[in-house]
Amino acid sequence: MQTILIALAAYLLGSISFAVLVSRLMNLPDPHSYGSHNPGATNVLRTGNRLAAALTLIGDAGKGALAVGLTVLYTGESATAGFDAPLAGAMAFLGHLYPVF
Repeated sequence: MQTILIALAAYLLGSISFAVLVSRLMNLPDPHSYGSHNPGATNVLRTGNRLAAALTLIGDAGKGALAVGLTVLYTGESATAGFDAPLAGAMAFLGHLYPVF
């Protein structure tokens, strides 16, 4: 049961779109409305705002690291040995690619 909850939480964390969050906080247009229409750092950079693009990139990379880090902290297993931490990283990646939100 613990593994299922970790996978679900990591997927939901991965589903958070930092491109949309940063764009809203910095009063930029919705990244779905211009460029490639994909929410990501490259598309946010098309607005000309380098800080927003950097924050998007850091947020998107950080959510995978956070999922793995919280799993290691919660379960006590190593990030490289065991099953739950690599699963959390993979699920965060899947959530990033196929977000539920």
